[in-house]
Amino acid sequence: MHMLASNGSIMDLNSEWVKVKAHYRGLMLITDLAATVSFVELCEEVRTMCSVAKQQPITLKWIDDEGDPCTISSQMELEEALRIYSRSKTSGLLLHVFPSAPEQPGMPCPGEDKSVYRRGARRWRKLYRVNGHLFQAKSFNRKAYCGHCSERIWGLGGQGYKCISCKLLVHKRCHRLLPLTCQRLMDPVMPSQEPPADAKREEVDVPPDDTEDTDGISFLPHNCAVDKRGDAETEDSDLNPLQDIKAVVDGIDGIKLSQGTTLGLGDFELIRVIGRGSYAKVLLVRLKKNEQVFAMKVVKKELVHDDEDIDWVQTEKHVFEQASTNPFLVGLHSCFQTESRLFLVIEYVNGGDLMFHMQRQRKLPEDHARFYAAEICIALNFLHEKGIIYRDLKLDNVLLDHEGHIKLTDYGMCKEGIRPGDTTSTFCGTPNYIAPEILRGEDYGFSVDWWALGVLMFEMMAGRSPFDIITDNPDMNTEEYLFQVILEKPIRIPRSLSVKAASVLKGFLNKDPKERLGCQVQTGFTDIKSHTFFRNIDWDQLEKKEMTAPFKPQISDEYGLENFDTQFTNEPVQLTPDDEDVIKRIDQSEFEGFEYINPLLLSTEESV
Repeated sequence: MHMLASNGSIMDLNSEWVKVKAHYRGLMLITDLAATVSFVELCEEVRTMCSVAKQQPITLKWIDDEGDPCTISSQMELEEALRIYSRSKTSGLLLHVFPSAPEQPGMPCPGEDKSVYRRGARRWRKLYRVNGHLFQAKSFNRKAYCGHCSERIWGLGGQGYKCISCKLLVHKRCHRLLPLTCQRLMDPVMPSQEPPADAKREEVDVPPDDTEDTDGISFLPHNCAVDKRGDAETEDSDLNPLQDIKAVVDGIDGIKLSQGTTLGLGDFELIRVIGRGSYAKVLLVRLKKNEQVFAMKVVKKELVHDDEDIDWVQTEKHVFEQASTNPFLVGLHSCFQTESRLFLVIEYVNGGDLMFHMQRQRKLPEDHARFYAAEICIALNFLHEKGIIYRDLKLDNVLLDHEGHIKLTDYGMCKEGIRPGDTTSTFCGTPNYIAPEILRGEDYGFSVDWWALGVLMFEMMAGRSPFDIITDNPDMNTEEYLFQVILEKPIRIPRSLSVKAASVLKGFLNKDPKERLGCQVQTGFTDIKSHTFFRNIDWDQLEKKEMTAPFKPQISDEYGLENFDTQFTNEPVQLTPDDEDVIKRIDQSEFEGFEYINPLLLSTEESV
């Protein structure tokens, strides 16, 4: 399937946008247009996307909420289509484009095949349109580098995009962030981002189709050096973009390759099960070479079988990599795989999670809650500055280290590639922490994390959820009723809390994200730091972990297993035997490039 994404510019928060999916000659071209778009502007955009000449007549047919094709030939018909689209909350305004006109109104266009209107009747090839680029999903070998962030593009599920016009390579997560416009006619002497054409497994279309492939060579514009600190271009004839990129990537590969070492399951001693989720099991392990202790997240490949699952693994791995530079986020040590499983080796935090401690203490003093909330704010702000919405803040995901400082973990719900003013629309999260804007079906941004922090702070200080439903009525103990309470019921702050605590809770738990504390685009984090509840926090000292934590977990040995639920720690430490029939059905090429060793964590330990 083919998608064209929008122009990549930062959207105005005060305007509404419509996702338009235009089907044309086997392609699906996707762009974002203002809800106020005129019929003339729509036709011009469609002509540009589909490369239809101005003198060539075109016919636009949209698919209504009953699945029937309806012609758009006037401003009035377009407004009716947009009205129904807005009401139905579908994923996009679906258009079919024909480079012709019917002989008479109401008749089909020449060559129009009505079977294309059936859902699933045809496979559409996807392209993503950003700043004139036409990106196609590809899987590359491990020597392909992103033209935006300079990092390696690894092949899990085709996380790389390649412009079919100028051959630029980018991550899927980076394609909307490009500040560069497409240069269709490229200078043939420019350096290549990709390895030579004879390199093993150069690239694979994702999904595979029978269309003609591109030549497999891609370039960075010769006058642009990628700045990893932002989207700015640097014009400098002395800068070689390829060398700039490879310096970053080879720094990572060099640790592994220069020492001739790769990690595998045999390098670790499996000690205890410490957690389990729907996708993964978490083990406490020891690296045999230097006796260092880690947590190991184990994912069965058979569970990673569609685009959403692949995106989850890719996103979590990438966020773990970035988190390694922040003191309040769990970072990644390494990744490796077997035929049946993926393994992420991450920092082990031995103080347990806040859920475990809250079950023992019921509620926390305000100064304890203030300390934890402030450290969480630093972690969330770090993610937001990296363009990441966390989307899964809850007591279970807030860990305490041996000194009592927090670390957030579990990045599977994260959304990457979000700039200030950008939004997303996926319905996800833990029910009790889901923000009202998500429940209303609205597009949302970083605001949902600050709402979740408000819920978590309420739980810490009140000892209960702000949405507790105490009733014997089974109809009121449902997820649907919980969502209704979150949307409609006012939140009652316990009278036992201080005025400052009540104020900060009201700020974070404002049902309107535009008025919520922390949600102003320019001043959000500053507004939080200057709030009266946090006024006595020295944020510089806090970020350096120079402030003493109010509570130090009890850790009787090197593992601190008393801080983990015995439901997990009593499980036998073993991996179920591989099923050869299951392994045969796994496409191993989807997981090429998953291996990784983090140089930032290795710098402080004995070389592995």
